[in-house]
Amino acid sequence: METTSTIELLLNQLKALQSSSASYLVPNIWNSEETGASLQSPAPWFIGRIEEILQTGASTSASTFPENWHKDTVVYNLFVRFGTAFDHNGDGSISEKPLPEGFRETGTLLKAIALLPYIKKLGANTVYLLPLTEIGTANRKGSLGSPYAIKDPMKLDPMLAEPALDLSPEILLKAFVEAAHLLGMRVVLEFVFRTAATDSNWIEKHPDWFYWLKNDVPAASYGPPQFDQDTLNRIFSQVDRHELAYLPAPTEAFKEQFAPHPITVTKTNEGIQATDANGEACRIASAFSDWPPDDRQPAWTDVTYLKMHRPEEFNYIAYNTIRMYDEALNDPESFNTGLWNEISSIIPRFQEEYGIDGAMMDMGHALPPLLKKTIVEKARATRPDFLFWDENFNPTSEIRDEGFNAVFGSLPFVINDIIYIRGLLNFLNKTGVALPFFGTGENHNTPRVPFRFPKEAAGRNYSAFIFTLAAILPTLPFIQSGMEVSEWHPVNLGLNFTDEDRTNFPPETLPLFSPAAIDWKETNTLPPLTSYIQKIIAIRSQYLDTILSGDAGSIGIPYVSHEQLFAIKRTAEGRSLLFIGNSNMHEPITGGLEFGMKTGVLEDLISRKPHSIVNHRLEATFQPGECMLFLLPTEN
Repeated sequence: METTSTIELLLNQLKALQSSSASYLVPNIWNSEETGASLQSPAPWFIGRIEEILQTGASTSASTFPENWHKDTVVYNLFVRFGTAFDHNGDGSISEKPLPEGFRETGTLLKAIALLPYIKKLGANTVYLLPLTEIGTANRKGSLGSPYAIKDPMKLDPMLAEPALDLSPEILLKAFVEAAHLLGMRVVLEFVFRTAATDSNWIEKHPDWFYWLKNDVPAASYGPPQFDQDTLNRIFSQVDRHELAYLPAPTEAFKEQFAPHPITVTKTNEGIQATDANGEACRIASAFSDWPPDDRQPAWTDVTYLKMHRPEEFNYIAYNTIRMYDEALNDPESFNTGLWNEISSIIPRFQEEYGIDGAMMDMGHALPPLLKKTIVEKARATRPDFLFWDENFNPTSEIRDEGFNAVFGSLPFVINDIIYIRGLLNFLNKTGVALPFFGTGENHNTPRVPFRFPKEAAGRNYSAFIFTLAAILPTLPFIQSGMEVSEWHPVNLGLNFTDEDRTNFPPETLPLFSPAAIDWKETNTLPPLTSYIQKIIAIRSQYLDTILSGDAGSIGIPYVSHEQLFAIKRTAEGRSLLFIGNSNMHEPITGGLEFGMKTGVLEDLISRKPHSIVNHRLEATFQPGECMLFLLPTEN
């Protein structure tokens, strides 16, 4: 007897809904080249999108993916609750409550399914989803809470379902993965293993998996440990030398704030009530940025660190218990084995339940190495080609040998100055690139590339420049949802923001915590970059072997006659590609560079315009942010 797929179940459920009036605004760009929005009847509109997937889809299983499929990955990063949100009733706001027809304005997995043909057309073949799991309610920032405040790692956020369908978010995630596979696309989920919500469902049964504070510790006085400058210098010096024995600990006064894990834990309407072995009340210790140890990011009040090791002498939160583990914690007797076993079982359960193709490890750099290794091995035992990405800034052979296929990389942290980009690429040219890194100037924790140029042509120019540059490096091209419409508003204020930014964008205004939407309708008053992105990805695919080479010496930086022009020469597999771009986002720049050949003509692969070499020199005028790509003759 033939079974009904989940995507067909979803389609039948939509068809069972009575047609409603055309009162549901949908951005045109989700289904065409146009901006603006049009009125639709929601159920028929979704039916059309799903039938399109069923008609064009060719694969129903990840088993049809080619060997080493991860090498040609082009990533579309989607925070579903935000990236598929839209003001469907046109009242100027994104409501937390469903519309009268039972469809949500905040993002849902149904809308994510409907976006898959758009994402595929853009040129992406892999959808990377930020966490989808149930969100804690304690100490929430904003009205919806952060997806990183994981209440239960095996349950999905009910806000991701559409009430009109009467289908769980779990059913919709299955349908999403099926739909992606039908289109030949892969699905990577982000998993949070280092932290949990301060009201995690694990707390009652497993209080020993958490850090606890004495209840009489004033909330205002608790925060990251303070180190004097001499101690900081010693910490940095030891870590740089990988000398992790007897790492400097916080002060005794800091450690004294922490309590033994409680014996009794009860959840009430007022919160968690807990009592330790001494009969003293205690509470969950919230988290904070742990590295560098003098980092002064605002506290992460909605999450807590999971306690990876058991020794009483390390019963506190600090860098040497949650990242740069003291060597004393290498003893297997110190491992919090029950927690480790639970964590390492999560991905295999998602593999079995949903058929996902890969995982991104949030704060993978802060997990115990053996636990990290176990997570990878258990997932690969089920599926050898399962993809793993690490939130790590260094594309080193050590991370590759741990089983990872790519790392986040440091490109977003150097894009504000072309000098820093040159410095990074010179370093990578000398060391080689053992692993691909994400080819992007932004993610949900950093400023958007156009952040300093909101709704200005300069912001769009900058996005195009950075995407083109990244696409010819040994990277995975990475499109954060909204990049293609020059979205500038930050998702979260994690890294590379100023105190002034934190004043201007409080948590309740940030999409990571509260209802918000990308400007899909007006595309931030600028022409979308969709066709440009498609073109760059198509060019990249033609020269993929050359671009993906991570060999030392494969990222040359030729001399260019104007300091604001930036050139890179990629040489591998018997051919060379030359990138030249204008890093000035406001003014045209004229300049050039020297060639070995005296005369000739090179065609720009982007514009398809010819450029002449005269007396060993190519000279051109570059519009603000404009990039050119050339395939060089073999002698150059």
